[in-house]
Amino acid sequence: MHTGHDPCEPAEHARFAAYLVELEQVAEADETELVGGVLADPDPVMARAAVVRHLDRRAAELVREPHWEDWAEAMGRVVTGHPFLVRRLQEWSLFRAVALRLPWQRDDLLAASDRLQLKAAGGTNPEALRALAEDGRTKRIRNTAREGLRGRAEG
Repeated sequence: MHTGHDPCEPAEHARFAAYLVELEQVAEADETELVGGVLADPDPVMARAAVVRHLDRRAAELVREPHWEDWAEAMGRVVTGHPFLVRRLQEWSLFRAVALRLPWQRDDLLAASDRLQLKAAGGTNPEALRALAEDGRTKRIRNTAREGLRGRAEG
């Protein structure tokens, strides 16, 4: 794993950069194996940081795709035992349900992270926008959802 980084750079920084490159270029068939390998790194904080970036990138690419369920299920098996990563994947699944207007629960959205609430507040699902405009966790989330509702009323 050659990273081309400064030899004075801490080893975990070089591994993190190399993991990001590998994760970005991994073939779909090898993705779960690579993610599992990254999570086996001796620096668990660095490993989880690399994997969460990968999950966010891949989830954003796949969230509206028909093979989302298979991908999310495979990733879910790999990240078991890593609560933050499990939660991030669950939130992407919730975002997908909101965005595609699949079944979802208001309480799940209101219990989600600020990150997910803000992402959903920038969407177009009127039910989610109303829930977040009324009860979003932060003023920014509530205002973003209200702007989305106004835009829908004007459009």
